Amino acid sequence: MSGSESARVALVTGGSRGIGRGIALELAKLGWRIGINYASNREAADEAVKLIGAAGGVAAAVQADLAQTFQRKYLLDSVVERFGRLDALVNNAGIAPTKRADLLEAGEESFDRLIDVNLKGPYFLTQQAARRMIQLRKEGRQDGGYIVTITSISAYTASVNRGDYCVAKAGLSMLTKLFAARLAEEKILVYEVRPGVIATDMTSGVKEKYDKLIAEGSPRSNAGARRRTSAGRWRPSCAATSPSAPARSSTWTAAST
Repeated sequence: MSGSESARVALVTGGSRGIGRGIALELAKLGWRIGINYASNREAADEAVKLIGAAGGVAAAVQADLAQTFQRKYLLDSVVERFGRLDALVNNAGIAPTKRADLLEAGEESFDRLIDVNLKGPYFLTQQAARRMIQLRKEGRQDGGYIVTITSISAYTASVNRGDYCVAKAGLSMLTKLFAARLAEEKILVYEVRPGVIATDMTSGVKEKYDKLIAEGSPRSNAGARRRTSAGRWRPSCAATSPSAPARSSTWTAAST
């Protein structure tokens, strides 16, 4: 393999903006080639690709709705065809509730769409990506792999006006433990990162509220690094173990700043 062909490859879902873009840029600076998945904002995806290129990296944008089975397959096919390998999957893409509503009033339509994108999509994308990594390792094209899922402090913090979001994040936390136990023998390491409140497009509507809470030092804010990416100071929160591979799954929570 040439140097470029042997460089590791990461697929970052929701990589065109916010936390995903920050992760993509940092990986590119470390020499990774990046597949940037986006749902609809082509302009943002192209901008992310250009930023990576300007930093000396290589990236390609692929549009796909993770809630759709055939589009998940298309996404993986496109990345592997473009780069020849898949060393890491970063499950970052997610949506906010269509409307925040009290648990006793919330409807099914918003719940179904959010669960499809935030939980079902990553679950089956992880399944398919793991299969690809195993096959690519057997073909001698790479050694093992990594799966990192970006969840949230909402995985364990109850927010009664967005229960669907909390349920999805808690589900992703269990996804990490499940796939860690299953994939340890395949040399695929599985991790979870739980950011606090990060300034992104998703949180722009509640920025004023959380700025106030953070300024007041409220423990409810549990804020992460107040930047537009998740690159900050992290501390290990807990580690799940399996008999075949102790501590193959780790959870990291954003440290307050």
